[in-house]
Amino acid sequence: MGSAFAEALIFIVSNLGGLYLIAVMLRFLLQAARADFYNPLCQTIVKVTAPLRNPLHRVIPSWKRLDLASLVLALLLNAAFTAVMVYGTGNALSFGQLVSWGLVGLLSLTLDIYFYAMLVVIIASFFSPFSGHPVLLLTYQLLQPFYKIAHRILPPMGGLDLSPLLLMLVIKVVEILVVTPLANGLNVFPAVVIGL
Repeated sequence: MGSAFAEALIFIVSNLGGLYLIAVMLRFLLQAARADFYNPLCQTIVKVTAPLRNPLHRVIPSWKRLDLASLVLALLLNAAFTAVMVYGTGNALSFGQLVSWGLVGLLSLTLDIYFYAMLVVIIASFFSPFSGHPVLLLTYQLLQPFYKIAHRILPPMGGLDLSPLLLMLVIKVVEILVVTPLANGLNVFPAVVIGL
């Protein structure tokens, strides 16, 4: 009976908490990329994250174009969600472990957001290359800073842009060289950390 409760708790927290955590991270990443905040999807993200982010913003102001309140909120939420899932299984972690596990999960989640955003752009370029859909416009804006860097290394050739593939390769290499060793070094149990 206890294990079924723990499984249900982990399922609910990881899914609902994961969706909210993605919204908070998107708010941070979109502001860093200077995305159009009049976009309907962006307005939804702002409204959903405002109740928890705005009080924190009074204490933690933005720095340049980085919304540090959203970043700190994402870290605190991931640590809190991890605590709920770990304690639900009858185990316990120190505060330091919760924060470090949450940080690794956040790093992995951020890489996943960029990876899947590039996948969306690649698929959309085949089926609807000139779409003005708000989700696609926001996805392009999110990825634009990285495309600029990638185009310096691998410029478009004959109408073919391979920079998304280069960036996806870089993301996977970072996961292998940074995220996985960090998770292993901290003895992270992936089932209780959102993002892993």
